[in-house]
Amino acid sequence: MIYLGTADPFPDPALANTEGLLAVGANLAPSRLLAAYARGIFPWYNAGEPVLWWSPDPRMVLRPEEIRITKSMRKTMRDGDWEVTYNTQFLEVILHCKRIPREGQNGTWITNEMVEAYLKLHEMGHADSVEVWREGELVGGLYGINLKDRKIFCGESMFSRVSNASKVAMINLAQNLESKNYKLIDCQVYNPHLERMGAYEIPRHKFLDVLQSEDSL
Repeated sequence: MIYLGTADPFPDPALANTEGLLAVGANLAPSRLLAAYARGIFPWYNAGEPVLWWSPDPRMVLRPEEIRITKSMRKTMRDGDWEVTYNTQFLEVILHCKRIPREGQNGTWITNEMVEAYLKLHEMGHADSVEVWREGELVGGLYGINLKDRKIFCGESMFSRVSNASKVAMINLAQNLESKNYKLIDCQVYNPHLERMGAYEIPRHKFLDVLQSEDSL
């Protein structure tokens, strides 16, 4: 196990264990978080634990142009009276992601410390939210880190308060990123919901190659 002090650099992601855990310690300072995402590393831990840093192999990704929209979902988007906005309610989105119960999960990994850290990144222009509205009410959304210089969006979490709202957010995000020539949405770890929307796993080294170069997949 690799322990990090506040000034220690991240180790090579290839040193992560079989579950993807790379290191323990340090903090969620903006500079630390930006350095992590630039190297394909992200924090994921529970309240009361030290910060755990991950770089899983394989990596779940989605190419924006390959977002899968079923016929029924196209009808839902057309007839659902949705409104989609960006970066108007970042704090509310992350708090909804933190508070809404999820099947098979006991509690949340979005700690208060994480909320504060990602809000700072949002204020600095490095973290974005997508909000989905219906009849003036926030019913779904997502947030993540936007690596604008690398054309990669690192999705962190999403929520729905009504059926299909998170899908609307994800589809709208993918279409928006495709229009800006983004290479990937980083989905981090396997998720069957995202797989149905077109996400798939690739080797970590291939993800890091794309992250650190101008090449696309």
